[in-house]
Amino acid sequence: MAVAIHMKHEQTGITKYGFYGFSWTSFFFGGFPALFRGDIGYGLAILFGGCLFAAFSHGTLWFLVSVVWAAMYNKHFTHRLLQAGYQFHDSPDRVAEAKRALGIE
Repeated sequence: MAVAIHMKHEQTGITKYGFYGFSWTSFFFGGFPALFRGDIGYGLAILFGGCLFAAFSHGTLWFLVSVVWAAMYNKHFTHRLLQAGYQFHDSPDRVAEAKRALGIE
């Protein structure tokens, strides 16, 4: 199950949510959650790749792609926010849990 954590860019003050855990929305809707989060390249890549794999396997590989994508996307998205200068901006307990789940520090 996905968990959201509040994040803030220290220089711009922009706030966003980072996520960790299995992404059920990515599992059911493929790359659309990535597109809605503004992650256009990854969203289009997973939609295109999933359709390509589905076409060559009568849909069987789409299921595999969905499972792998859903398992890794939230962690990847949050790591990219951290690389872009965002920092955790939540209660100390939630920050500690997120860092543990994301394998940070």
